[in-house]
Amino acid sequence: MHADLVLSGGPVYTPDQARRRLVPAGPAAGDGPPATAVAVAGGKIAAVGPAGDPQIRDLTGPATEVIDLRGRALLPGFQDAHVHPAFAGVTMVGCNLIGAASLNEALGRIRSYADARPDLPWIAGAGWRMEWFEGGTPGRELLDQVTGGRAAFLLNRDAHGAWASTRALELAGLDARTPDPPDGRIEREPGGAPQGSLHEGAATLVGRHVPPVSFEDRLAGLLLAQAHMHARGITAWQDAIVGDYLGSADPLPAYLAAARSGQLTARVQGALWWDRHRGRDQLADLLGRREQGQAGRFRANTVKIMQDGVAENFTAGMIEPYTDSCGCQTAGRGLSYVDPAELREVVTQLDAERFQVHFHAIGDRAVREVLDAIEAARAANGRNDHRHHIAHLQIMHPADVPRFAALGVTANMQALWAAHEPQMDDLTIPFIGPQRTARQYLFGDLLRSGARLAAGSDWSVSSANPLRAIHVAVNRALPGATGAEAEPFLPEQGLSLAEALAAYTAGSAYVNHLDGETGAIEPGMLADLAVLDRDPFAGPPGEIASTRVLATCVEGERVYTADDL
Repeated sequence: MHADLVLSGGPVYTPDQARRRLVPAGPAAGDGPPATAVAVAGGKIAAVGPAGDPQIRDLTGPATEVIDLRGRALLPGFQDAHVHPAFAGVTMVGCNLIGAASLNEALGRIRSYADARPDLPWIAGAGWRMEWFEGGTPGRELLDQVTGGRAAFLLNRDAHGAWASTRALELAGLDARTPDPPDGRIEREPGGAPQGSLHEGAATLVGRHVPPVSFEDRLAGLLLAQAHMHARGITAWQDAIVGDYLGSADPLPAYLAAARSGQLTARVQGALWWDRHRGRDQLADLLGRREQGQAGRFRANTVKIMQDGVAENFTAGMIEPYTDSCGCQTAGRGLSYVDPAELREVVTQLDAERFQVHFHAIGDRAVREVLDAIEAARAANGRNDHRHHIAHLQIMHPADVPRFAALGVTANMQALWAAHEPQMDDLTIPFIGPQRTARQYLFGDLLRSGARLAAGSDWSVSSANPLRAIHVAVNRALPGATGAEAEPFLPEQGLSLAEALAAYTAGSAYVNHLDGETGAIEPGMLADLAVLDRDPFAGPPGEIASTRVLATCVEGERVYTADDL
């Protein structure tokens, strides 16, 4: 048999045995020249070797497609362990504020979208940034101006809050007498009337009145988002919310339709949403959704539990209280969406039912509550291979760092946030104090403690580009940052390039239960690959984010090709 595809003439990188670093591929014994060629046959890697390797030469036939890497690097395809492409795709076909550089640009986009659709009763979308507004809370009047007084509901970029117009608030029946829900807060004007910002669960009070997006648009958005991710070298991901959320429809039907039709070319693990209002009564539904959610390259074997909110709106769960802008202690410690005692029972039951559990935990108390729940499940059910993981991990108590390795919990990092930028410097650090500031995004400590790292983007909260996140994981500063923002943020917590790349390939393959067939370049593995425009190890760390993806392959089939490959 001849190979279908041969890529040769550039460095080939693969995880080492411990899956903690990306290293040059080569002979198993490590003695011999590093690999610069890979042959693919039948969707799998048939051979890996140096230039002129006889096996690869023999596999190259007259019909074999040969790609000359010309010194450019070949890596396992990136895998995103925490991302929201189905919701991002709906935003991309709606009022899309993702990537807007300023408030003025965002307002222009909203006005243009509304003007082009004069008969649309609701303006719906997402992507605005809290740092554009004093206190992170936009008012309804500004939205009224650019929408002509129509109903408008726009989620912010992290989907932990929403901006609503006056008409939207009226249609939802919100006024000064409306109480805050247990899991959220209505921002208010001096007289008590809703101001226009809705935090966490309060956003649902309006979001549930937004007309649903058609199934056709949801499917189109998902495929648009998939193309966006393939263009960034991503071959697999874990969708962190598969269910109804803040008025956005459940993406499961769109995923299943795409998977059954063969349009879903990525490998996707769907994390079924745990509705914090329903408690354990929803377990039967989750079991049914898991059974339903198996089609093509899609699997729904995970449950997502959001344990707290975010630090910017003071809903992240903290051990000690937040401070005010003057540094004085307040009474607020954030939220625990699931009572800690109930959480231990829930996780033990989900673990017994063979679910992987994917947690959102931002504050140090929330991280501890989640670790306590996993520890309870381990005590009740024993060790297993469900591969529970905790995403975000913004603030951690040092005593909890070694518990990840001890409990076999994967640390799922969103590295792009570990840098100085307005949301960190203006909306977080002033309200958490210096001690907790120094405990943010402890990736280096986690790795040194023996924890396994996975990586994700949380797109559309932030960029889907793995190389931008890897840049920050290494440099602890945003690409192109200047002035005070260029100062590395807790640089002792940085990772090496080899470690960060391993987290975004093998580490995420592990939490996606795909490590037996993807995440490495070696014979017998599926040919899920990414071709870069350079060897990122050959340049300075400050240029990592300049690296581009030239081609992405899933089982040897190209799902993305740049014009200059």
